[in-house]
Amino acid sequence: MIRNSRRHTEPLDHAELARLLPAPADPRLAADRQDLLEEHLMSEIHRPDQAAPAAAPVRRPLRRTVLFAAPVAAAAALAVVVSLNTPADTVGSPRLVRAPVVRIEEGSTVQLASTVHAIAAAATARTTPQPGPGQFVYVKSQVSFMATRHNADTGESATWVQPLHDREVWKSPDGTKGWLVEPGYQSKGGITLDTKEPREQLTYQWLAAQPADPDALLKSVYSTVSGDRDHDQQAFNEIGSIIREQLVPSALAAALYEAAGKIPGVVVVEHAQDVSGRDGIALARLDPQTGERSEWIFDRESHQYLGSRGVQVREEYGIKPGTVVERTTIVTRAVVDAKNQRPGAGQATA
Repeated sequence: MIRNSRRHTEPLDHAELARLLPAPADPRLAADRQDLLEEHLMSEIHRPDQAAPAAAPVRRPLRRTVLFAAPVAAAAALAVVVSLNTPADTVGSPRLVRAPVVRIEEGSTVQLASTVHAIAAAATARTTPQPGPGQFVYVKSQVSFMATRHNADTGESATWVQPLHDREVWKSPDGTKGWLVEPGYQSKGGITLDTKEPREQLTYQWLAAQPADPDALLKSVYSTVSGDRDHDQQAFNEIGSIIREQLVPSALAAALYEAAGKIPGVVVVEHAQDVSGRDGIALARLDPQTGERSEWIFDRESHQYLGSRGVQVREEYGIKPGTVVERTTIVTRAVVDAKNQRPGAGQATA
């Protein structure tokens, strides 16, 4: 989510972005993934130059660093591709670790209707705070995305993932103001998400105005997708970007889950672990163009949303089946009175 990040994010200098990125390649990035990529790209540009921790440290000039959306990123994961003159296994900036590998469990539609019903019922019963004028939606999560490190001298590449790390966002209800803090992945203190042209589907105001009708919502979601990528997958990703990093009114959240259950190809995965190792149940969909399965993980008993996971099911672009290319988990959702303010005593949380 309607990247990324979705969440319309920081304003971009499009001319500079065009110089930094190669011409777009098909399949196209989903909107929520594009938003995330833009955030990380601009975050990297804002970073001070750092030395790689090696016996003979090699400086990494900014002009030698290129981040771009590779085909793997279009696989519905955020790919950060770093061109370096250092060995591929050198831990540089951003620091990378080996991707987790899990056993792939087949998904099924047998329990889809009952699972969606239980998730929707739990969402309806949950109370969510309502942000007022001048307030901000605050979401703290832990995230990890795939990164491909490319050695400019040898031409060799290796696929890794970012270590699981904190990410905090503040968003005004109308989407025009915001702030992002992601220590180690952008400049110290955070970066602005202020924009004059927010993607209205990602704002609280837009969500609050939508009818809590699954069919109407699904029609609205499909109206936002375009291009050559699988439209059903794009619709699934759009809804995923909303529930991941936004505050959704209870009735609308229930309708969104019911709408997702109507998307062709959506299945239930009986066992999916979140980043804390908790065994949950997932609504999932396999992207037919990239071989990655996007999973939304819910607590098995309470059916509360825990986070998301991206698992490579079919080998594509050299990524082996079972590789976990994306992990996110929600830590806190709340309404606060100002940017950079964290929820404290007496402030509403969801």
